Amino acid sequence: MSTKIWSAALNGLDAKIIAVEADSGGGDFGQITIVGLPDMAVSESKERVRSALRNCGLPFPRRKITVNLAPADLKKRGPAYDLPIAISILALNNKFAADFSRLLLVGELSLSGEIRPINGVLSMAMAAKQAGLSTLFVPYDNAAEAGLVNGLIIFPVVSLQQTIQHLKNKVLILEFKALEIKSEPENNCFDFNDIKGQEKAKRALEIAAAGGHNILFCGPPGSGKTMLARAMPGILPDLVSAEKLEITKIYSAAGELKDLALINRRPFRSPHHSASVNSLIGGGAWPRPGEISLAHRGVLFLDEFPEFPRPVLENLRQPLEEGFIHINRTAAHLKFPARFTLLAAMNPCPCGYFGSKEKPCRCAARQIAVYRRRLSGPILDRIDLHAAVDRTPWEKLTGENMGDSSTEIKTRVEIARKIQGRRFKNYHWLTNAEIPSPLIKVFCPLNKSGETLLDEASKKIKLSARAYFKILKLARTIADLNQEPNIFPEHIAEALQYRPKLD
Repeated sequence: MSTKIWSAALNGLDAKIIAVEADSGGGDFGQITIVGLPDMAVSESKERVRSALRNCGLPFPRRKITVNLAPADLKKRGPAYDLPIAISILALNNKFAADFSRLLLVGELSLSGEIRPINGVLSMAMAAKQAGLSTLFVPYDNAAEAGLVNGLIIFPVVSLQQTIQHLKNKVLILEFKALEIKSEPENNCFDFNDIKGQEKAKRALEIAAAGGHNILFCGPPGSGKTMLARAMPGILPDLVSAEKLEITKIYSAAGELKDLALINRRPFRSPHHSASVNSLIGGGAWPRPGEISLAHRGVLFLDEFPEFPRPVLENLRQPLEEGFIHINRTAAHLKFPARFTLLAAMNPCPCGYFGSKEKPCRCAARQIAVYRRRLSGPILDRIDLHAAVDRTPWEKLTGENMGDSSTEIKTRVEIARKIQGRRFKNYHWLTNAEIPSPLIKVFCPLNKSGETLLDEASKKIKLSARAYFKILKLARTIADLNQEPNIFPEHIAEALQYRPKLD
């Protein structure tokens, strides 16, 4: 006689329902064989299960055990199958009161029988609900995460012994009741009125936040580029419920949730310039989300932009354009969301003082050319706003003029986002930066004077077709910040200020 227990396999960001089947008969006494494309962590499950059963004083079937993880053509990885494997083996010689046809079990076993947390529980809970399963047994530390999915009965388990007692209807586990979600700590960011001067850079950040546009700061060391970047999370609009679940799902699959159940703030990721392609884009032998996916619906800050290896930066092309990344491996072909705002910062030359009025540049012309060639034309063309950041004059640093606070700027950004929400209510995108090229003329119409201004500027500064469309999207965002339904020449003129002139 065989037994069947339902579990789930994490496949990228999504989960698939897995049948854990156990059968006994033939072979050596006490031998466990796991089939169904298990990886090393799954294959080692038999040793964890054997020790957990022994240390819990539970009987082990006296014949060979074969465990099948179906479907057999899907690669299984990780320790999440320990608990269902143990229960399926015990069910061969024990009668349980539970109806396993509606249950799903996941969890890693320690050698003593304790149940440890796993990654991807939110995705597994979503898959369980979609499959019509009503009850989940999950590790205690993952219960709040699973509880984000409505309509499921969640039992948080701490040990194998406790799970067995509940399934035999002897000592019942209390059903998890969703509590108040623990908030994330306040973002460690600056307020805009902490930053003296830099009015043009602040305005560029406001436009970028309002329309989801990419931005590049260029300026000498000590001009405040990093401080400006750290202030950006404070002006981004609050996440809506769907975005919170979407981001939490990514962090759960990547094992980045830590002690949080729900991500309720927009991500701000700042990888070092020594980051590899896999760490930034995502991938590995078994693909996992990279920094661009962890920054989804938030900000990816790349300081010292030209210092990143060129292959790493070139891999940003597709996600900057399309909002997702395809990872193709022998084991899997996965698609990760990556709709982030790129915020990059760089010096104008290797020493950092090219064009500075305060300190002479020590770089040769060839050094400056080589430094700037580290950034390819296609990458620079995908950045909407190029803003020069100069050092703030001493009189402004010591002055009393504070400027607008982050709260005031955030209010304007949220109004602009609401305007965009109404505009795109029948579409799948949220911001002006996401408008596809075929619909630019629909959402960004110009009057005759606006068309003339943009045509003349295009010829003068040699705009590419992509840059031309980005100017229109920027102008649309500037008009939204001014709460204007139409794009006027002054909006085009301001947008043009943020495009570099090509030599």
